[in-house]
Parts: sequence; structure tokens; C-alpha cells
Amino acid sequence: MRLLLVEDDALLADSLLTLLRAEGHQVEHLADGDAALARLASPGHGVDLLLLDLNLPGAGGLTVLEALRRHDRETPVLVLTARGAVEDRVRGLDLGADDYLGKPFALDVLEARVRALLRRHARTARLVLGPLELDAATLGFTLDGEPFPLPPREQRLLACLLRHAGEPVEKARLVEEAFGGDPMGDNAIEVTVHRLRKRLPAGRLALRTVRGLGYLLEAEG
Repeated sequence: MRLLLVEDDALLADSLLTLLRAEGHQVEHLADGDAALARLASPGHGVDLLLLDLNLPGAGGLTVLEALRRHDRETPVLVLTARGAVEDRVRGLDLGADDYLGKPFALDVLEARVRALLRRHARTARLVLGPLELDAATLGFTLDGEPFPLPPREQRLLACLLRHAGEPVEKARLVEEAFGGDPMGDNAIEVTVHRLRKRLPAGRLALRTVRGLGYLLEAEG
């Protein structure tokens, strides 16, 4: 899963990155609130779980949370903070945080909270574009309600593009999000895109090449 960690404590961030990546997650780290606001501004941000500190340089964590919830009520948010005031906890939950973990915390407790939030999210998360639907719990696609099986590489590519439907996704981001950072040359990506494009229903779904920006998936008709 793709996790975003917004934490300005470098030592804690390093520990959490090591822990969560060892669990098999792709984890992106930002150290200030302004960067988090920019990263989460688009509905197609592609983040499966946000781990958010409240006391950040730039925009505070509550500001980041409030901005996210204006356009995204689904992505689970785990607030990590040293603040102990009850009003801060209440405010965070009122703004849409899913869980709250006070510092200092045991790493195994954080792992358990992350697993619980991801399981809860996976049970309800479905992405739809025209006749295409992705069940995030199984990573299985349906087309017009019927199973739409794909080879593993094309399946991961389509899932990534669907998460960013309507906006171009550059090759470097595809490598990171769809293929877990595995080395892939431009030719391998282009071949995978070509094969996937041929499988999509003509006139209903389009996988376009946007010169200089990447690949864009959109519904037609």
C-alpha cells in the first residue's frame, strides 16, 4: 500500500520509514505541512493511508487534515502527535481523523493501528471509471460487472492509472507506484502501456499519451 508520512522529527521519521517499508508498504516522507498540502491537493493523490503529525513547520497538521477532507473523505488518517490536550484530539477527530496515537508510542502499536486502518479502508474502497471498477480489497477489476482479468504487470499499471484517472501520470511515477520501484526502461513501460491499451474497450475507455507529461486514463462517450 502507498503510505504518506508527514513528520518533521527526522529520527522518528527514519524509524517509521524503516518499519513500514519492512512491512512491504511504499512510504513517502514529507517534513512540513506546506509540502503536505501541495501533495494532497489533488483528489487523485494516490495515498492509501496518511500518517500525520500535528505540530509541523509551515501549515499545521490540522490545517492539512481540514484541507484534505474538503475533497477526500475516504483516505484513512492516523494522527501522530506529542500534543496531549483533549481539545486537540477532539478537533482532529471532528475534522475527520480516523485514529489518534500520542507520542511516545510503541512501534508495534503503530503497526497494529496501520494494519487495522488499511483493512477497514480495503473493505470499502472501490474505484470506478465508466464501465471499469476496481475492488481495492482484492485488486480485481470488473468491466460492465464482469471479471476483467489482466496479466500482473498490466493489472498494476491499470490500478495506478485508475487512481489518477483524469490526470497524466509520468513514467517515473508509474515505476514507483505501479511497479514498486523495480528498474524498468522506457521500452518496457511503453510495451506494457501498448498491451493494456489494446485490452480496453474502444470508445468507452481511453489510455492516452500526453506528450511530455505521461499517460492519462479517461472515460469516453
